Amino acid sequence: MKLEITKQEFMKSWQIAERTVNPRSTITSLTGILCRPATVETAVLLEATDLKTSVTCVVEGVRVIEEGETVFPVRIAGELFKKAPTDVFTVTIGEGTGYITAGRNRYRFSTYASKDFPKLPRADAATPFCDIPALDLSRALTEGSIAATVTDEFPKYLSACMLKVKEGRLLVVSTDGKRLSLAKAGVLASGEETDVLLPMSGLKELMRILSTIDPEFPVRILVDDSLVFFQMGSLEFSVRRVESSFPNYEKILNPDSTTTMEIDRTAVIAALERIDVMVREYNRMVVFKMDASGELHMSGRAPEIGEAREIMEAGITGEYIRIAFNVGFLLDGLKALQGEKAYMRFNGPLGQVCLVRQGEDSFLYMLMPIKLTETDVAEIEESDGAAASGEAEEGDDAE
Repeated sequence: MKLEITKQEFMKSWQIAERTVNPRSTITSLTGILCRPATVETAVLLEATDLKTSVTCVVEGVRVIEEGETVFPVRIAGELFKKAPTDVFTVTIGEGTGYITAGRNRYRFSTYASKDFPKLPRADAATPFCDIPALDLSRALTEGSIAATVTDEFPKYLSACMLKVKEGRLLVVSTDGKRLSLAKAGVLASGEETDVLLPMSGLKELMRILSTIDPEFPVRILVDDSLVFFQMGSLEFSVRRVESSFPNYEKILNPDSTTTMEIDRTAVIAALERIDVMVREYNRMVVFKMDASGELHMSGRAPEIGEAREIMEAGITGEYIRIAFNVGFLLDGLKALQGEKAYMRFNGPLGQVCLVRQGEDSFLYMLMPIKLTETDVAEIEESDGAAASGEAEEGDDAE
């Protein structure tokens, strides 16, 4: 096998493939990337897998001088490809050894046998799920995955997202038991209405791939009993489905509210981040107090550290409410909302709060509050009293 490689074009696809490789795998062939001829002379096919996700892509910028196939070790060959001193170089493979020639420079490295590389799954028998523009799919995955945990958890759905096609839209849903995020996006075409559960690890890599392609490019999604395939022109990415059941989230979505609030999104995020400075090493709890007077009072305290209080004007309707949240979880939802205003629906001090984009249903973030104990309430009231006294004294001093 002999290839003439144009580095810039080749490395774009190589970097996509190498992120799928697990360099710490005990299976030698899985620490490399399979390279074999494509159907045209100016390209090769790269294949990589960690057995949970797989990628196949046609790479331009390669002239096949002599056909063949091999598995390039990611750590050695990949580094040499990236750091080759010339823009164009040749790679020659023979009897388990590879040679890179770049100008007057030459490098030798070991390769792996292609016969030991696992046969990657094919989408030939998969059924259509939907077609959707890359930008819309990326947005839905980003917003719909906010509530998933980042590490493997049990039940398995906690570190996964459910993808579902319903009434001509793709729904992406995740939950960690304390919050839930739901994103919707229109599709170009859809197959049978069904749902699949996919791990966050695979979806994060898919989102990285989507960021590298044309935002308007239509992504075709296909499913079979164990895998979901994402086809993007000459690139195909597959993810193994999670064998678990996602809870019936629609049962807990409550459209009722006792209090609603519309507030400047950027300003409230900045205020919460300042409060988080005070509480992040303690309980990360922020307390909201609001009524129809149009003022939102926010506070956070940590013993032996300090206390933070913020007051903001907001459009508030409904009942008086005092409610507490994990400030980090609340910030996640507010940052995902986008736009100038944040619209929040409260359902009592122990009920869920919903963050939505007013006038549309493309995104919903639901968060359960922290239940305040009697001790918490007593400390809050004591702190409120002290703050009120301090304000009164400052007023007297000013006079």
